[in-house]
Parts: sequence; structure tokens; C-alpha cells
Amino acid sequence: MKRFGKLLLCLALSIGGVAAAGTPSTQAAGGVKIMLDGYPLPFPVEPAVMKGTTMVPFRAISEALGIQIEWNQAAQQIKATRKDASGTKVVTLTLGNSKAVVNGTAVNLAVAPQSIRGTTMIPLSFFSGQFGAAVSWNQASKTVSITSPKEDLYTLGFYAQGAYGEVSLIPSFNAIAFGWSQIDRNGRFTTSGEEFRWPQPAGEVTPESIVQNAAGGGTTPYLMVYSVDGKLELTKNLEDKQLQEETITSIIDTATQKGFKGIALDLEGLGLSGDKAKVQADYNAFIRNLSGKAKALGLKLTVILHPLNSSYKGYDYKTLASLADDLVIMAYAYEDESGPEPIDKVDEGIRLALKQVSRDKLILGISVYSENEASVNSKIGLAKRYGLKGIAIWRLGLIGTPAWNEMGKSVEL
Repeated sequence: MKRFGKLLLCLALSIGGVAAAGTPSTQAAGGVKIMLDGYPLPFPVEPAVMKGTTMVPFRAISEALGIQIEWNQAAQQIKATRKDASGTKVVTLTLGNSKAVVNGTAVNLAVAPQSIRGTTMIPLSFFSGQFGAAVSWNQASKTVSITSPKEDLYTLGFYAQGAYGEVSLIPSFNAIAFGWSQIDRNGRFTTSGEEFRWPQPAGEVTPESIVQNAAGGGTTPYLMVYSVDGKLELTKNLEDKQLQEETITSIIDTATQKGFKGIALDLEGLGLSGDKAKVQADYNAFIRNLSGKAKALGLKLTVILHPLNSSYKGYDYKTLASLADDLVIMAYAYEDESGPEPIDKVDEGIRLALKQVSRDKLILGISVYSENEASVNSKIGLAKRYGLKGIAIWRLGLIGTPAWNEMGKSVEL
């Protein structure tokens, strides 16, 4: 996996201690919120203050941090296992015992784990000390804030017109989808469309050389095909089998001849009205046809989709996931892009998708244009919380590197 340096994959917070003011007795912390990466985390039992220490529900937080939990009823023990790039950490805690065992070594706890209404509660500070999560307790607002530890995520970047100024970021991604083709108003595949078109070369720098350099540097280059059904151009293609066959053949030929290793299909606007079941069936047939031909040539296939809680109902996630290598949830289709997308809607979209698709096939799409640093990190936090395959960033050219160099100003790469 590659680490995407221009956007923080977790919030960098400077925090103080986590002990809260309180009495030696247990105090229920009424109205408490637990915020994980800036977004509320559901929990079965509210945090409590015991001997001046904030106690939090262990399982709820651990599982949201990707920590595997096992409960031993006979021994009254809970075992937590976390695997990351640095290795495996195994932590065992026993109810009523103020010593935890971390990879075989005893570690003191401020307060022994306690069971409250069947939920194991442990000191909040333990998550920071043992699992690398930044934690804090705000007594005034009764808020537990947790920032998940850094981790490498699969990252897909979109490279469209006007992105050359950030070409140096390409090696930071696992894959790049180059938006240089589309299905036009007549329902035909083209690389000379108005918005998504093949760029002109600039001396020795050509679109082909950028694709080749990406592949050589370990970043998988995808040919992205864009369209929207605003004038029923997609509907025309889905219903005209001959036109569809020509389209798929052109996509495959372009991808193979230009050195791409995969295809990213971004066909938007299906199922806003009309027979939604028919639209889904037609789109499934299109993807099935394209997928078979792509796989026969060793090309990967990523399908970019509206979220299931959007207005567009033309996408059968379950079937599409069985045909494609992965799906991108386009979680930037809720607002007018004047501000951050509503994170509760993004959360809902992920949960709906997970009812149909395994988490290792889901990528969360994030638009840099409509987000800020904090909101981006909250959405990345959701991808980590649900254990998704990774994130997709729309797009290079918007990330915020210094102004284009002279070549970048004069060409459309």
C-alpha cells in the first residue's frame, strides 16, 4: 500500500491527559459523546468516571479501530489482536485485574477493567498507549475524542483535464484513473469529447508517457470512461446492442493499445426515473460483457457508482461487485459541492453498500473540491472504521500543490 502524503490519513491532534475530574466512586457520564475521527461512534454503555479515570466500552471502540476481539467467559478475559505494518500486538485484559498482558508483558492499568451492564469498560488512555489512537476527554462538553492510528490505505486518484500541475503526486497512489475518454451525446465512445478528451502532447511529455511512467513507478493506470445520462446517451447505448458492442470494443482496444492496466467506468445518472429494474438489468448486462472481455486480456475493472441513498437507482451493487474488481462509492453526490458532503449521508451510503458488497471490494470516493482538511479526515476515518478497501480522491488538479509550471500552464495534461 502507498501512503498519500498530501491529505492526512488521520488527524494530527495535540492533546493533554485523559483523566477526568471525579470522585473515587463510579459516576455515570450522562450525555456523553464518543467521537471517532470527528464522527459519532455508537456505543452500548456510556463512558463512566471511575476513580478520576474515564472508562469507555472496549469492544465498541476496538472493533471500530479494526482490532479483533475475543471474549473468554470462563476466565472473564477479553483478548484484543491488532495487526499492522509494525507487526502483531496481542492484549489480554481480565475483569477486576489492574494488570493487562501485552505480548506477554504485564502492563499496569489506572483502573481495572469493569463490567457495566455486560459491557467491558477500560481506561480511555489505554487506547493511546497500546493501540496508537490519539484520545482525549473534554469534561465541559462530555466528549470522548478518538483519532484512529495512521494506516496505509489503498488509494485511487482521478487525473482529469488540468491535472498536470500535480503529476508528481501520481507515485503516491496505488492506482490512477485517467479521465481522457467518454461516451458522447450520441451514445458513442470517444477520446475527443468536450470535457473528457485525450490531451495534446507537450514535447516529449505525452499522455502515453505519463501512463507508462505511472505503471513503471508502481501505480496502476486505468482508462476512465465518463458519461452522464442527461440526454439519455447512456440509455441509448444500453438498449442498442450493436452500439454497445462497438463501445465495449473501443474501450478495450484503447485501454490495451495505450498501455493501461485497467478500466474505470464512471457512467452516471442512471435510474433517476423510468423502469429502474430494467435499467439495472441493462447496466448489469453491459458490465458483464465488458468485464468478460477485460479479464480475458488481464485488465482490471473498477466501477464508479452513485451511493445507494442517492436519487439514482440504476445500480445493482451486488451484481456489479460480482463482475468488477472493486466499486467506488461516489460519496460526493449529495450536496452542491459548496461545502463538505453530509457525513451522516456518507455513513448511511457505506452501510447500505455493505449489505450487498464485501468491504474488501468497496472504495470510498471523496471529492477534494467540496471538502476541507477536517471533513476529509472524517471521511477517511469512516473508510477505516468500516474496513473498506480504500479511498478514491477526485481529483488531481484540485489537491492544492503550488501553481503549475510553465508547461502545465500551456497544455491540458
